[in-house]
Amino acid sequence: MGEPGTQELLSLEELEAAGGMRTGRKHVLSILVEDKPGVLTRIAGLFARRGFNIDTLTVGPTDDLSVSRITLTVDGALHPIDHVTKQLHKLINVLKIRDLEPRDTVSRELALFKIAADGPQRAEVLQVCEIFRGKVVDVGRRSVIVEVTGTTDKIEAFEAMARPLGLIEMMRTGEIAISRGRGET
Repeated sequence: MGEPGTQELLSLEELEAAGGMRTGRKHVLSILVEDKPGVLTRIAGLFARRGFNIDTLTVGPTDDLSVSRITLTVDGALHPIDHVTKQLHKLINVLKIRDLEPRDTVSRELALFKIAADGPQRAEVLQVCEIFRGKVVDVGRRSVIVEVTGTTDKIEAFEAMARPLGLIEMMRTGEIAISRGRGET
């Protein structure tokens, strides 16, 4: 196996032998941190230094006003996640980290889509919106803005339907997730 930081390509067998890496799995990390300035920068910097591309990143308050939850998704196929989580535990403002298992997690994303909707096309846009249980939140003379909430797959499916209709602009929040049941945070 190559030295850390080299651009040498590795086979799938070599990657799996490198330490229990779960190739192909999207990791959803739920990180509880103290609500202090600079914490997000340090966490994002740690991922960048380790060569991870953060797919989605959301931050928000928790039931405890002194604690924030960072939910981020990364692709575990490219790098072992274990190394970066060990480094995260060493950061002073990090309180708890969980790599959420997809089958034990409820996750959602919010997206806004601005879609061209002139005359007869407006009915088609509204029909697609209804199929995906989207909500029209703004109507203009030549466009509508639709809000869609759901899994990442649902958002991507709606996007695929909206593009041919005349997708003008879209904005996605990134995934948020919570574990099922009364388990730990």
